[in-house]
Amino acid sequence: MPDNVSKKTGKLKIILLLLVLVGLIGAYVGWYKFFRDEGIPEWITKDPDMRFKYGSIGAEHDVGLPYWIWYVIPRVFPDKFPGPGGYTSLGIQWEEGQEIPIGFTKRVIGFARIGNTCASCHVASWRAKPSDKPTFVIAGPNHTLNLEAFFRLLVDVAKDPRFNSDVMMNEIRLVADLSWTDKLIYHYLLIPITKKRLLEREQQFAWIYRKDFPEWGRGRDDAMNLTKYFMIEEPMDNSVGPTDMPSIWNLQKYKPEKGHFMNLAGDSHDARSVIMDSALGVIGARPKSKTEFLEHVSWFEEYLGKYPPPKYPFPIDQIKATAGKAVFDQACASCHAGERTGTRVPIAEVGTDRERLDTWSQDAAIKANRVVREFGLERKGLVEEPLIGYVASFLDGIWLRAPYLHHGAVPTLRDLLEPVDKRPKIFFRGYDVYNPIKVGFVTTEQEADTIGLADEREREKLREDVERIGTRFDVSQRAGSNQGHTFGTDLPNKDKDALVEYLKTL
Repeated sequence: MPDNVSKKTGKLKIILLLLVLVGLIGAYVGWYKFFRDEGIPEWITKDPDMRFKYGSIGAEHDVGLPYWIWYVIPRVFPDKFPGPGGYTSLGIQWEEGQEIPIGFTKRVIGFARIGNTCASCHVASWRAKPSDKPTFVIAGPNHTLNLEAFFRLLVDVAKDPRFNSDVMMNEIRLVADLSWTDKLIYHYLLIPITKKRLLEREQQFAWIYRKDFPEWGRGRDDAMNLTKYFMIEEPMDNSVGPTDMPSIWNLQKYKPEKGHFMNLAGDSHDARSVIMDSALGVIGARPKSKTEFLEHVSWFEEYLGKYPPPKYPFPIDQIKATAGKAVFDQACASCHAGERTGTRVPIAEVGTDRERLDTWSQDAAIKANRVVREFGLERKGLVEEPLIGYVASFLDGIWLRAPYLHHGAVPTLRDLLEPVDKRPKIFFRGYDVYNPIKVGFVTTEQEADTIGLADEREREKLREDVERIGTRFDVSQRAGSNQGHTFGTDLPNKDKDALVEYLKTL
């Protein structure tokens, strides 16, 4: 072989080798910066309660926000939040000392991403007085969360001209010392892509911008419409059915073999189906790993199946509670501690607002079940039949499940025992100072003088905060009627008070 040919061949091999090397380096850098999965830290995964509050269910993959974008949104867009405090102004729970709120996860998949978990909606909080730190209760309904405002926030910030690489990066530089490669990635990829994906949600969220629909307010969502518009991508209709976040403790009490159904209208067969569908709603897409997803579902089913309801934290008059047990057995037990518990009560019998029923249909259930099967997931699923009423609920931990009725139209248990015309017409929901006398949360400033606060400064703080923090609820609004469930309203006041005392013990 001539020398010049040999030299050319040698050079070509070197060039090819260099190209392969560059390609390998590029592939490694691409994997490292965008796909490597560092998982969840052991301090979260080894503690069941921490896993529930901060553990991943896979939402970071497709709907996770890049960490530093999530971090600076309150700094760039303070005017988009309902008040000071950033994310906490939305009623999002945040434990002292934690980097992220309850119900959020931080997971590195190439870059740090923020996702959500079931704990966003299912950790409750309460305080005895305004100066107290909140007590957080796992598996309770997050009655402070303004989920609708959170959804709007994500779309509204993406529509804002300030959501651009220059503005966002200027703010990120003030709080993070990113490497030059990460700066480039955020500037040219993550910020533009995040903006694009958030804007894509605008059409799906169009119904929560309708002025003719009531605000959800704190502590409520519109679960079946969310399923309709996100899972099966139905066109927007005129149905609306905001309902309270449910408690999800002690799920093993539901026995499908006894005819029990789950969800407010009995539209799901069993706990596993509810957990799976809720997790899919948080993920918003087909799970990246079917195996990992099902492991999460099984863990939640086991954990929440045995998780106990919280004990009432204030003194109980045991003599009065004993008398109340007799009243309960006579007036309430047939629905809430008997054969009808966990089964549907026809809407004509219970008489409460029916709008939640009208948000869902047999056809929607069939379509949603088909979507889940196409994901390769098996469960008993949603009930493929027309809905006729609401489930007679178990009453474990009822003291922490205020406001009452399926959509939270009655603020306290004591109010629920009043005739409809004497129930509050306007109140503020989402404030977490507790009213142990009426059994529910404080909903009006007048309660500052009735719940036993000894310190005038505490009473004044309550008066200032209840309407500033809470969201206004008007029972005359659509899907907000406080009518129905008149059982026990004709009892003597002495029996009503005794009944409420007994309900504290459940």
